[in-house]
Amino acid sequence: MKLVHVSDLHLLPEGGELWGIDPFARLDACLKDIARFHSDAGFVVISGDLTEKGEIQAYQRLKALLSEFPIETHVMLGNHDDRAHFQSVFPGVPKDGRGFVQSSTTRGGSRFLFLDTLKGPPSSAGLYCDDRKAWLKAELAAAGDLPTYLFMHHPPFGIAHGLMDLIMLEDGEDFLALLRGHPVRHIFFGHAHRPISGQIRGISFSAPPSLVHQLPLVSGSVPTIYSDEPAMYAVVHASTDQIVVHMDAFLNRRPAQMGPDDDRGPWF
Repeated sequence: MKLVHVSDLHLLPEGGELWGIDPFARLDACLKDIARFHSDAGFVVISGDLTEKGEIQAYQRLKALLSEFPIETHVMLGNHDDRAHFQSVFPGVPKDGRGFVQSSTTRGGSRFLFLDTLKGPPSSAGLYCDDRKAWLKAELAAAGDLPTYLFMHHPPFGIAHGLMDLIMLEDGEDFLALLRGHPVRHIFFGHAHRPISGQIRGISFSAPPSLVHQLPLVSGSVPTIYSDEPAMYAVVHASTDQIVVHMDAFLNRRPAQMGPDDDRGPWF
């Protein structure tokens, strides 16, 4: 099946720019591009940091924009979000029975789990407490032998980035231990503001960059803590024996300096 992964919107309550970028305009452009080119996607996931400071007005702007978006969308929480404010604007979003924004769905013979790793201020790190772990254990057991895919905001492992590794999921080792023995195929996360892929203990993972500012790979390569690098969303193709994740820099997609009919001959 095909799905789309977006992360780190950092919406503002009344418009304007964040570090020189309009987050609402970026999201609007992103959703229009997805609707145009990927209307066949089973669903879209936005994996947290929906807002910059968790304001109710920012969630209201997000809800209004998504109301016009034609593809089913699952919205999740990140460290910049406020759980209570989010739930007041999105009361219908599924919860896990303990007040956390966690849910699951089965599509095409696979199980998809959407996790809540929000710890809360002042920390930007993630947390997966005992209540949330109990839900995950039950969900993994219920999934049985179905291929399972996890979506979460914080990575539960280091990503070889000095700054981000300070604010990963705090109990990452315990979290990864919960997955042992279950057919978890892939972990999708955000938070890092970088395009990332790899594998840990036999499980592949990926993360798209933010729709707004990014974090430079090398500290000091730019004089500011954030960098201006291409925004991207991920297009995912998952089957019984393969997963392919494409990163699309949708705002930087321009024609090459060539004629429309150049190089149209056979390639093989």
